[in-house]
Amino acid sequence: MALSLHQAIIPNWLQVLGAVDGLLDKAEGFVADGKAGEKELLETRLAEDMLPLAYQFKSCWTHSHLALEGAGKGHFSPDMNPYPEDFASLREMIATARKTCEGIDESALEEVAGNDMLFTVGDRFRLDFTVQDFLLSFSNPNLYFHSATAYDILRMKGVELGKRDYLGAMRLKPAA
Repeated sequence: MALSLHQAIIPNWLQVLGAVDGLLDKAEGFVADGKAGEKELLETRLAEDMLPLAYQFKSCWTHSHLALEGAGKGHFSPDMNPYPEDFASLREMIATARKTCEGIDESALEEVAGNDMLFTVGDRFRLDFTVQDFLLSFSNPNLYFHSATAYDILRMKGVELGKRDYLGAMRLKPAA
């Protein structure tokens, strides 16, 4: 059975973004329990040369919401604005990403799947894709990478998380 581009990514992205929302809940609870400060937690990195937790959450928005917006335009450039420094702003970004995924029309996505897609970082870097290949081979792995890195940072700091927190709401077969 062939899958449409929409079927291949949107349900999965909604699952990941739902899980990311849950990670934000756990992080906020950790701070509310006095186990860390909000700024301290959001600035935590796995390694010195990696970007912090707040950036990981922002990147989940980038590689879903902005990726889908870019797919419609045929051009994507990462948002270079500073990452938010509070949970409320990050939560708003994830809510926006979820709404974008929920609102994307399957037929509209299929119509642009084979179109040219340009990825640029300023005028320094350029990659040429089709929309389908950009979403599947660039945005999809990036969304998983940044959500997993957020999970890992929170685990490293002692937030009580398990694999189910990362998996989010799986799409199970309905009971008979």
